Amino acid sequence: MMKVTVEKAAEEKVKGLGAKSWPIWTCEAGEFDWHYDEKETCLILEGEVEVSFEGGNVRFQKGDIVVFPEGLSCRWKVLRAVKKHYKFG
Repeated sequence: MMKVTVEKAAEEKVKGLGAKSWPIWTCEAGEFDWHYDEKETCLILEGEVEVSFEGGNVRFQKGDIVVFPEGLSCRWKVLRAVKKHYKFG
């Protein structure tokens, strides 16, 4: 079973990842299906999202670090417009 991890973004971890130098992606409220061809790590800067997938769902928001595994197929439900730093691989 695929697992999405969510944790609060401690400043030390954010610096260690170099997350503030990653590209930024934004999305208005809405829903869409997504498949991860590779692992994605992101730092949520704004908003709130619920992602559902076979075997569960997760909710995350501003201040969270989220890791999506390679091969995950899921449905994003953006509850409040989201802005995130992201990195694939």
